[in-house]
Amino acid sequence: MNNDYLVKALAFDDNVRIYAIRSTEMVKEAARRQETWRTVTAALGRAMSAGTMMGAMLKGDEKLTIKIEGNGPSSPIVVDATAGGTARGYLNKADIDPARREDGKLNVSSVVGNEGSLSVVKDLGMREHFTGSVPLVSGEIGDDFTYYFASSEQTPSSVALGVLIGEDDDVQASGGFIVQLMPGASDDMIDIVEQRLSELPPVSTMIKWGKTPEEIVEQIAGENNFRVIETMETKFQCHCSKERITNALYGIDGAELKAMIEEDEGAETICQFCNEIYNFSKAELEEIESERENTGRQ
Repeated sequence: MNNDYLVKALAFDDNVRIYAIRSTEMVKEAARRQETWRTVTAALGRAMSAGTMMGAMLKGDEKLTIKIEGNGPSSPIVVDATAGGTARGYLNKADIDPARREDGKLNVSSVVGNEGSLSVVKDLGMREHFTGSVPLVSGEIGDDFTYYFASSEQTPSSVALGVLIGEDDDVQASGGFIVQLMPGASDDMIDIVEQRLSELPPVSTMIKWGKTPEEIVEQIAGENNFRVIETMETKFQCHCSKERITNALYGIDGAELKAMIEEDEGAETICQFCNEIYNFSKAELEEIESERENTGRQ
């Protein structure tokens, strides 16, 4: 059963925008498909939670791709998210288990790296895509997205992301929030928000306690000081299919296709995001080759 969802809210007389998400089932599914170890699960889960909230900032069929390229062994981390609340993600190396930090928390920056870049490409349905890129500031991911919003989108923001891993390395809780200041926010409002953010427990702990996204917003904004403007179900969803892979095969080099037919007598491809395996028989590849030759389709 999928209990994941996010809320969009406005607070402080609509001068503060807040997104909050519970992403536990989404991250469980991504971790299962990517076969990630605990610290890598936390890194992927944080990135997917941020990506899903950022996707919810879009409209209609718009979508975005996040790429975190650090100098750690699990980079790059890639997340696709849509305006409809779906996301998928993959990373380079899943089976790493670094020692915890001195404070006992998972050492996410050790698998991501603290040097590199975070880039966001938004497909807004126009000819040119919007692209923003910033240097990594910590590799802990939440700090990096906070810096991205301030630097690339000129929106003062606070991003908190968390994944709580149990003793059996299972995902017990995952979620996050993004708080953004609108141009009309006063200094007093900013002081209140900063004070409340400093007093919050870790977001994954709040999710583990059973706090809903609405209750997390209330913790930030205060009772009766916000309004939820949208609630959206969220989930892991991959867009791969045999049809998409077939279309890709039409575009590969002719010599490469011929080698698949004559030397390999078939082909197998695995989706990076969901690890679904697609097999093509020799006959199917010959049919693609024949249609390419007959129609000039490349």
